Amino acid sequence: MKIGFIGLGNMAKAIIEGLLLKKAILPTDIIVHSAHASNYQPYAEKFGLKTAETNLAVAEQADVLILAVKPELKEEVLTEVKPALIQHKVALLSLLTGVTLADLTEVVGSTFALVRVMPNLNVRIGAGMTAIAGNNVATESAMATTQSLFEQIGEVIRLPEADFSTFVALAGSAPAFAYLFMDALAHAGVKYGLSKTQALKIVSQMVVGSAQLIQQSGEAPWNLIDQVSSPGGTTIAGVLALQEAGFEPAITKAVDATIKKDLGE
Repeated sequence: MKIGFIGLGNMAKAIIEGLLLKKAILPTDIIVHSAHASNYQPYAEKFGLKTAETNLAVAEQADVLILAVKPELKEEVLTEVKPALIQHKVALLSLLTGVTLADLTEVVGSTFALVRVMPNLNVRIGAGMTAIAGNNVATESAMATTQSLFEQIGEVIRLPEADFSTFVALAGSAPAFAYLFMDALAHAGVKYGLSKTQALKIVSQMVVGSAQLIQQSGEAPWNLIDQVSSPGGTTIAGVLALQEAGFEPAITKAVDATIKKDLGE
């Protein structure tokens, strides 16, 4: 399968690097083009990717076409590649934030299979979380191909498009919240004498292990909190301090703000 990328921003690069890391595809089966040759040509040379001189040339060579341009460029780019979509029946996957399947349909028409894909940056190391949703024309085969591709670099969930803004908050933006939490813990460790390097090593492994325990045990986080918290012990004291400081409401407010921004409110 040949995969074409139109646009080569951070997310497109994360997907490419994740696929290559997992050896899910040969570098020569990835075709790239973006607006600036100074961006995509050195990158393609670094990883051994194939380049194309135009967006249309990418679409003409690809079995799956991933649209990763700035949202405001969607009409220009889709109009350019539409002939290839018609002739070659290329599956079109959109990474465009805030651009709905209906928005895409307005440009290319209602006869094309469109799949909206929302990964997070962790696909770069094969540990991503990706949501997918297809339009009415997207067959089960198109959805299964998309799911199989992104399962090479993490977990995939099929969601109604109406839930994508919530997904953005919980998976797309939340890594930044997690990094903020981790950095705060590390700074607290520095306060008590650890080096920042030591503190980050401790904190990052704690987060990795804690996430894996939830996934593997199937237990609710609060049940695990109870298991860590001895009566009258240190952990419950810290948990109560977090609650008193408004930790949970602050997280909810962050999710609310993210969803509102994604919805353009």
